[in-house]
Amino acid sequence: MTAKVTLSLADETIEQARWFARREGLSLSAWMDQAAREKTLRAVFSAHAEAVSRAGLDWEAAALADAHEVGLVDDLLRGGRPRAA
Repeated sequence: MTAKVTLSLADETIEQARWFARREGLSLSAWMDQAAREKTLRAVFSAHAEAVSRAGLDWEAAALADAHEVGLVDDLLRGGRPRAA
């Protein structure tokens, strides 16, 4: 579904948007839709990352620690031989 809306944009903003839309071979409407969707997703993901950070969760560190632990277990299962690169 597509909704028609009226927007007021600064002259410089609309000219830049038109330039980028032409450069990417999109209509101005399609380019603005894509830009709004990307901005919305960035806001959602940033809010999620902030919530995870406030909760004290460090998933990247946990994933790296898990990978290291898996490597140690693999080494032990191979009789202490290091993994091939």
